[in-house]
Amino acid sequence: MAGRLYIPHLALERLLPELVVDETLLTGTNLAPRQPLPLIRLEAGRPRLGRAFWGLTPPWLKVLDHAPHCARAESLESRAMFRDAFAARRCLIPVGGIYVWRPMPRAKQPYLVTRVDRGPLLLAGIWCRFHTTLTEYNDSLALITVPSPALLAPLSDRLPAVIEPADAVRWLDPQTPTADARQRLTPPPEELLGAFPVSRGVNDPGNQEASCAYPIGPMLRRTSEQETR
Repeated sequence: MAGRLYIPHLALERLLPELVVDETLLTGTNLAPRQPLPLIRLEAGRPRLGRAFWGLTPPWLKVLDHAPHCARAESLESRAMFRDAFAARRCLIPVGGIYVWRPMPRAKQPYLVTRVDRGPLLLAGIWCRFHTTLTEYNDSLALITVPSPALLAPLSDRLPAVIEPADAVRWLDPQTPTADARQRLTPPPEELLGAFPVSRGVNDPGNQEASCAYPIGPMLRRTSEQETR
C-alpha cells in the first residue's frame, strides 16, 4: 500500500506536452496522507496541473480520519465511496517514487520504488469536490492500487497503478467508458520499476530531508538474465 510519496521537481511539460501549468508543482521528499498533493485532471479538453488533499472526502463523510488515501482497483465499481469518482473524476498524480516498507526480522526496511531510469511516474487516482459554500470548495483524491509485480511483491503486496503518458488523456477523459479505463489498471511491467533501500529516517513523516530519498543499497530490478529465462 502507498503510504508516502517522493515528488521532486519534474519536467512534466516534456512528459505531457499539452499540460496546462498555471501554478508551481507541489513537491516534497516524504509526503504523507492528509497533505496536499499535485494532481492532473482534464479541463476544457486539456490536462491541467492542480492540487488536492490526499484522502478522499466526499460531502457525506463525517470523520476526516476515515478518508481513504488509496482505493483498490477491484472495488472501484462496487463501493459507493469510489464508484462515481471512477466513472467521471479520474486524475493522475505525478511523482518521482513511492515509499514501501519491507518486513524484516527486527524492523521494517523502507524502500523507494521508482522507474529504473529514475524518470517521473503518473499514478492513477480519483478525486472529488466538497463545496463549503456556493463559491468555495475543497478537492481531495485517492490513489488507485493494484497487485504488485512479482519482483516487488516481497516489499509490498500492492502499488499504485501507473498510467503511461500516451494513455493519459484517455484515462482522464470522463467520456472514456469505465471498462476502457479499467483495462489500464494492471500491475506495472516488471522492467519498468525498481526499488532501492533508503534511510529509516523516512519513517518520520515530518522528516523532509533530501537524504530520505537517497539509496543506501543497490536497486532491486529485473536483470537481463531474468528477462531471458
